[in-house]
Amino acid sequence: MSPHAPAPYGGGYPDTSGGHDSYAGQGAYAGSAQGTYAEPGAYGAPGPYADRGGYAGGQDTYAPEPVDPQPLTDEPAAEEPGARKGGRLATAAVFLVPTALALALILHRIGDRELWRDEHATWWAATLSFHDLSLLIRSIDVVFTPYYVLMHVWIAVAGDSPTAMRIPGAVAMAASAGLLALLGRRLFTTQAGLLAGLAFAVVPTTTRYGQEIRPYAFAVAAVLLSTLLLARALDKPSFKVWVAYTLSVPLIGWSHLASMAVLGAHLVMILIARRSGDKIVGWAFAAACTLGMCFVIPMAVSGSGQSGQIAWNNPTVNDLMDFPKNLFGTWAVAVPVMALGALGLFFAGRRALPLAVWIVLPPVATYATAAQLHLFLPRYLLFTAPAWVLLAAVAVVRIAGPVAGAKAGTGAAVRRGLGWVLVAAAVAGLTFQALPGIRETRHNALGEPDFRGAARIVEAGQKKGDGIVFSGEMSERRAMDYELRDDAGRPRDSLMYRTPQQLGSFGALECPDAARCLAKADRLWLVSTTLDGQPFSGMPKTTAKAIQKSFKVVRTEKLPYLQLVLLERTHAATDDPSADGDDAAKRKVHT
Repeated sequence: MSPHAPAPYGGGYPDTSGGHDSYAGQGAYAGSAQGTYAEPGAYGAPGPYADRGGYAGGQDTYAPEPVDPQPLTDEPAAEEPGARKGGRLATAAVFLVPTALALALILHRIGDRELWRDEHATWWAATLSFHDLSLLIRSIDVVFTPYYVLMHVWIAVAGDSPTAMRIPGAVAMAASAGLLALLGRRLFTTQAGLLAGLAFAVVPTTTRYGQEIRPYAFAVAAVLLSTLLLARALDKPSFKVWVAYTLSVPLIGWSHLASMAVLGAHLVMILIARRSGDKIVGWAFAAACTLGMCFVIPMAVSGSGQSGQIAWNNPTVNDLMDFPKNLFGTWAVAVPVMALGALGLFFAGRRALPLAVWIVLPPVATYATAAQLHLFLPRYLLFTAPAWVLLAAVAVVRIAGPVAGAKAGTGAAVRRGLGWVLVAAAVAGLTFQALPGIRETRHNALGEPDFRGAARIVEAGQKKGDGIVFSGEMSERRAMDYELRDDAGRPRDSLMYRTPQQLGSFGALECPDAARCLAKADRLWLVSTTLDGQPFSGMPKTTAKAIQKSFKVVRTEKLPYLQLVLLERTHAATDDPSADGDDAAKRKVHT
């Protein structure tokens, strides 16, 4: 029992974990006995009106009838070893059930969807040598260095198929559902926690970004783990827990810098604890953040000079209006979750303010600074979705109180059963709303070219000595390099003059003299992603003229957002011995 635990309160009923109904008799009705919302494991000490055993200085005493003591928290008493074992089992179940559901949804057809531009970037960076990766991060993506190193190790072990590369994110996102359930259980009740974890598991963006080869799932997991550790440290402080929380702070920043905004909610939790009488917690939090940030600040400072890579992200009012839909995947999920979440703020007591800061501060701050930092993107702010879901779960459980609570007039077992039936019904209803969005997540990203289909056509029709060239601005070279990575006889990149490794970049430098670099090719595969339907419009005019002068179109294949054009030489190539002097196309793309 924490020295800062609240005084016992009446009412409620035991839940399956040995706890109590934290909503019963907490001021929900005008005639309730307690006018404030008291929670199990709250940050502060008992309020000034706690009964100390009689009036101060009074002579007369009143001996109440003995009653069975109510457990003060969800934690079993120390003198009940059987109950302690049950508590651990309940904790494991609360974590594993939502995790299993989320993992099942994420793993289903996880390799079907094609990689898109950002995922190709992850593959590219993670398959570079550490030397080449160090050159890359000096100019771009230094903030993703921990993630790229992790994926480098993973790919070395598991391979670089879409399924293999998506497994780490799938595990992280599935664990996030379990961590949210544990957080809800600690802050509120077992029912609220389990409902939140199961609801988060069926949110479409949970599946979508659980299948993403990017660090967003790790950002969600890091935020939830850190918040859970902080709640544990405030409830039952110990040196080990504060050390664990300190170590979790850099995990947040390493996963994504935008996620550091959750520390604003953590600060509010600390201020509430201090107002309740805990004078040590502020120093502990300051030390934890200071030490943790020492591992993040150098990376953040280095990344501040690379913000130009996302300078394209200049959100408009329409982006702000569509934020809820993009955060949850569909309006059909966003509307009920956010409506119930807003209602849950009225039932969350002292927890309301930290959760409100969690969901409001990151989008407001990133939108206000979008012109400078360019961080307002729903996928960057995915870590705010669990807070919405948790508040929605609080609202559902609290609303169910009059139906399944002490006022229902039935026995405790029946009340508990009705409560869990309502939890199951809420999850089923949200799942029904989410299913179309979950199905959509398994389709290729909207607007992304079908590079996989283009690679299949090239592999089926290629001949020795073929070349390949690119037109457009959709990272065609990197995408085709991935799709043709296992093809030993793949066409040579005829126009690559300097490799990305030499430039310390994601992109290559193309040949300044196209006619010279194309002299050895008899056929060319042109991969074009131009939107105007003109396959040559996405390349330099001099390069396009050189190709059109020496080659003719013999075949055109139209795929989603992509044209694949096969060209053959119209006259003999010039035999220029100097053409092989510095042929980057003959070097391996990854060194």
